[in-house]
Amino acid sequence: MQRKNTLLSGVAICAIASFGLVAAASAEAPAKHHKHHAAAAAAAPKGDGKIEALTAEVETLENRLTAESQAREQLQGQVQAATAQAQAAQADAQAAHQQLAEQIQTIPGQVQADIAAEKPKDGKIHYKGVTLTVGGFAAAESVYRSKNEEADIGSSFAKIPFDNNPVAHTAEERFTARQSRLSLLAEGDINPDTHAAFYSEFDFLAGPQTANSNESNSFSPRIRNVYGTLDVGTVEFLAGQNWSLTTMNTKGITPRNELTPPTIDAQYVVGFTWARQPQFRVTDSFLDKQVWAAVSIENPQTTIASAATGTTGGTSVPGLTVTDGEASTSQFDSANTLSINHVPDVVAKLAIEPDFGGSRPIHAEVYGIYRDYYDRVNVTSATNVLGLPVGADNDNTSGGGIGGGVTWTVVPKLLDLQASALAGRGIGRYGSGQLNDTIVAPDGSLKPIPETMYLFGGTLHATSDLDFYLFYGSEKESAVTATIAGKGYGFGSATASNLSLACATEGATCSPDLQQETQWSGGLWDKVYTGPFGQVRVGLQYSSTQLTGFAGATGGAPKTNDNMIFTSFRYYPF
Repeated sequence: MQRKNTLLSGVAICAIASFGLVAAASAEAPAKHHKHHAAAAAAAPKGDGKIEALTAEVETLENRLTAESQAREQLQGQVQAATAQAQAAQADAQAAHQQLAEQIQTIPGQVQADIAAEKPKDGKIHYKGVTLTVGGFAAAESVYRSKNEEADIGSSFAKIPFDNNPVAHTAEERFTARQSRLSLLAEGDINPDTHAAFYSEFDFLAGPQTANSNESNSFSPRIRNVYGTLDVGTVEFLAGQNWSLTTMNTKGITPRNELTPPTIDAQYVVGFTWARQPQFRVTDSFLDKQVWAAVSIENPQTTIASAATGTTGGTSVPGLTVTDGEASTSQFDSANTLSINHVPDVVAKLAIEPDFGGSRPIHAEVYGIYRDYYDRVNVTSATNVLGLPVGADNDNTSGGGIGGGVTWTVVPKLLDLQASALAGRGIGRYGSGQLNDTIVAPDGSLKPIPETMYLFGGTLHATSDLDFYLFYGSEKESAVTATIAGKGYGFGSATASNLSLACATEGATCSPDLQQETQWSGGLWDKVYTGPFGQVRVGLQYSSTQLTGFAGATGGAPKTNDNMIFTSFRYYPF
């Protein structure tokens, strides 16, 4: 560009010089040539215009050259800036690529960490939409009884021996781990309105004929509860083996919220109403779960009393054969006898939990039981004193009762009280004392025995770890008797022999009809450890149980009692 500028400048200078020489020559020419001089003079202005034009053109060219030079310099600056930006972008891209590569390496671990972070921290197992809850405890327990019942950790209250029995003068002490328990709850939502659950619970209190305490202690696992539930809206369906609907609840009428006394004794407390048996149940709730209603049909079984020692007539009159039970066969131990049943027990319950400003300290419930008792009566002689015609027939008798209970949180986290009762006919098997349901009547039919049972108790939460409890319960039956041809028949007959004296004499024959069982029971539970490895609880229980029989013909009513002490060490790992 500079060479081009120089060349143009030279051309312009030469042109100017040429015009200058021409003008000088014209001035030196002779006068005779005036015409030529005038012509030159006339031409002079034309030359000056050309010079100015050339000068303007030169200036324009110089300006253009200057603009082009500036443009070129600006372009070079932009190119250099773009190059620098490209280099910086390339460096950033390389750094980003390296960072991405490093992040890719950490993705698997981060994904696992994110998944773990999303899982609820509730100690449960979550798998494919199903939540699994494992429960239970390992138990090391002991029992001492002042009178030998030959029983494990679950007492036989109705079989406490009277003093005529030699074992009544011996004590009993046992160590056991058989109340150890294992449970599993599986639950999940089929859809927002449908919830399904399966629950199973087992211990080791089954006693097959091959089990003993000689060496191997080969006791079997035992079903406590195995059932499934399906909740559709407010309605719940339950099928399987569970606590009977007669068992009191702590919340509504919902499974796994049954209110059992906190005793170590596996038979709980005299006066406690309960059963665990196969059933089908339907439950619904109303008024924001302040009112609950349920009905269940449950597996039937009938316990039948024998007449007391010395009853003059026994049970049925002569000339009758009564079939009310048979030795079990398939899938049952042949040493057991099962009653004959053809109608299930039916239980209907209503519960209320009134809301007091957001608090529900009271739970109350009432229920009714319908039962059916069934046997086969064969009249073998027409000379029977009742004049019954010869022949065989099935006999049906109905029974049942009405019960209820209430729990009251007197002071939250400090004092809870409860009371329950059941009264009716033929309801003995629903009480912890296990008094009899029926007695065979003189005509061979099964007559339900009237009974009343009740339980009062409370729990004091002395600290967050230490609880004290105290309960008093009773189960009492009334006599079912008849006098035919001068002889007394039935249950609690006044014609029985002098039971008071016989039952107090070792070696004498005494088998009274039980009239009443009463029991005081108290104890404590202490959580000695709670931490990441679970929980350890220790317990101590004392109970005093008294049995009273019907008086009989002479003397007072026979009585016996048993004092029991229980200890428990339980580890809850879950």
